[in-house]
Order: sequence, then C-alpha cells, then structure tokens
Amino acid sequence: MSAAAPPSLVGLGVALGVGLLVGLERERAHRGRAARQPAGIRSFALSALIGATSMQLGDVGLLVAGATVGALIVAGYLSTREHDPGLTTEAAWLLTFLIGALAMRAAAVSAALGVILAVLLAARERLHRFSRQWIGREELRGLLLLAACAFVILPLLPDRALDPWGAVNPHQLWTLAVGVMTISAGGYLATRVLGARAGLPIAGLAGGFVSSTATIAAMAERARAMPAQAPLAASAALMSNIATVLQLALVLGLISPVLLAWAAPALVGAGLAALAAAWLAARAAATLKDEAAPVVAGRPYDLWAALRISALLATVLVAAALLRAWLGPASLPWVLSFAGLADVHAGAAAAAQWVAQGGEARLAHYGLFGAFAVNGAMKCLLALARGGSAYAWRVTAGVSAMQAAFVLGAALSAW
Repeated sequence: MSAAAPPSLVGLGVALGVGLLVGLERERAHRGRAARQPAGIRSFALSALIGATSMQLGDVGLLVAGATVGALIVAGYLSTREHDPGLTTEAAWLLTFLIGALAMRAAAVSAALGVILAVLLAARERLHRFSRQWIGREELRGLLLLAACAFVILPLLPDRALDPWGAVNPHQLWTLAVGVMTISAGGYLATRVLGARAGLPIAGLAGGFVSSTATIAAMAERARAMPAQAPLAASAALMSNIATVLQLALVLGLISPVLLAWAAPALVGAGLAALAAAWLAARAAATLKDEAAPVVAGRPYDLWAALRISALLATVLVAAALLRAWLGPASLPWVLSFAGLADVHAGAAAAAQWVAQGGEARLAHYGLFGAFAVNGAMKCLLALARGGSAYAWRVTAGVSAMQAAFVLGAALSAW
C-alpha cells in the first residue's frame, strides 16, 4: 500500500512541471531566431523552483527571491529590447515565479494557472488573427458593454421584489437581459467565424433569444426578397424557436424551479420537434451556395432589444399581479394567454411568479399552455402573411409540430 506524497513534494513537482511547460513553449516560440532570448526552458523551470523554495522560507525569503527574479527579468529585457521590444516573455517569466510559489499553498490552482498561461502563449497567432479579422471597433465596444452589464451593474442590483405586489425583481430581470445579450453575442461571433453557410441558422438561433417572433418576421422578409433562400430562412426561423424553448427554461428556472420541473417534458419535446423541423428545412437548402447568405457585420447584440424584453416581462408581471388582485386568481390563464400575443416569455415569467408566491399550480399550467399556444399561432400567421409559400409551409409545419409536442409533454406531466 503506497502512502500519499507529502504536500511539499507535490507542490515542488507542480512548480517544476509548470516551469518546464512554459519554458518549452517559449523555446518553441523563439526557435529559428538568431537573436538571443532572455529566458529559455531552464530559466523558467529554475524560476518556478525558486518561487516554490522561497515560499517555504517565509515572507522574507519570498521577498528577496522575488526581488532577485525581478532584477533578472529587467536585465533580460534591457539586453533584448532592441530586437524584441515586447514584454510577453518577461511577463510570463514573472508569472511562472509566482505560480511556483503558489504551488506550495494550492497545487491544483497553480497547475491550472500554468496550463492557462501555456495555452495563452501558444495561441498567440490565433488570438491575434481573431482580434484583427473578427473583432472590429463595434464588436469590441459591444463586448465591453456586455462585460460592464454582467460584472458591474448586475452585482449592484437588489435580488428582491421592489414593487408593492412582489412581482418585479431587478436582479432577475437584469440577469435575463444579460443572458439574452450574451447568447446573441455568441451567435454573432459564431456567424462571423463559421461563415455564411452555417451563419444564417446560427443567426436565427441567436435572434430567437432576443425575439423569436421578430426573427421569424425578419426571415420571412428575406425569404420573400430572395425566394431561393426560403428553405434556409425557414431553418433559421425554426432555430429561433429552439432559443424560445431554452429561454423559457431559463425564465422558469430563475423564478420557479417547481414549474420548470412540471414543464420540462413539454419543453424537451417542443425543442426536439423544432430541431427536427429545422434540420429538415436545412436539408432542403443543402444545394444553396455559401455566398447566398451573407455574413452580417456590426453590433454583436441589440442592447435595447434585450432591455425591451426585460421591460415587457416587468410590465406583464405587474399587470398580471394587478388583474389577479382585481379579478381573482381565475383570471390568470386568460391574462397569460393574452401576454403570449407579444412574447411567450412574459407569460411564462408571470406563471412562474404565481407558483413561486404559492398560487395554485393548475392555473399556472393553463396559463403557460395558453401563452405558448397563442404565441405559436402568431408566428404561423406572420410566416403565412409575409414569407411566401415555400417559407410559410415549412415554418407553419415546424411550429405546429412544436405545439403538438408541447401538448404531449404537458399531458405526460399531468399523467
């Protein structure tokens, strides 16, 4: 029976491994250059071991070792700055020393940081190409704004209802808006990277997180303007319904996990039906040339559209609370069905809020079903009115299959 290795030996092993890994990457990156580099595989390995050893010697030892390694890094930069003015190797050298020191306290975290550092260094060309070819000024501004929304504004919002009826939770509403923007940005970047042929369905999926109804209307206009693209536009429109199902799960899970558990079979069935319909439409578009669906460029998401979704949710939540107080609980299914004319997520949020506050689950079930059915009918009407026959019958058939699968899933939950 073998005993576990002492933590100090594990830390030293991790420090040595990280130093060798990062040093190997730096040696490979500088291979073929005539000029001498400030540090190679041995220097990185020794620096990591110096960090690990100095951590064992206490604060004074760590301070002295850090100052010594820092002086070596400065000297190395001064000797090579004429032919290599960059600071990547020097920064990696310093971080390797710190990771070696950290390995004596948290070996697992140190190993993870070492791998991340090596991957970032090795991906230099890919990262530069991505930033130059795929991220423009508008995209960068949008991603920075998204980061501010997620990491600055969201933590500051109170996670409780602020209105007298207990309907509007700013943290939940902003979380939904950030989720919509994040997924839309991901779909946008995927469209830019993967190309036009796969781009339109991905754009449809991403657009569905903003508004599936609006996406179906936009794809209908494309199909009418370019009839040859009707099958591909229909596939994109049906992909937006998958986003609707995923967003419904997000809304229900955030507000009422109990209602999500009831609706899970219906949502899974509807999502699979939409996916199958989108795949069939894409197969019909298999002969479409890649150039026929141009890749969009511009903002990675629509901030105001995401805020409108959250504002609509808040409005419906308050209206549902007021109507319940005025007309009684029995009005809930009708209120939520009416909300489905604009957006199914608003009705789902109100139903989830009702269950979370202790309301009768049966009424929420009816309301959720009504909102889903009315919203599906609106999508079919839009496709029929604006998309042309080749587009309309594919979208109508796919949405109808979704509705049938939702009903079967709901019946399964009730049974």
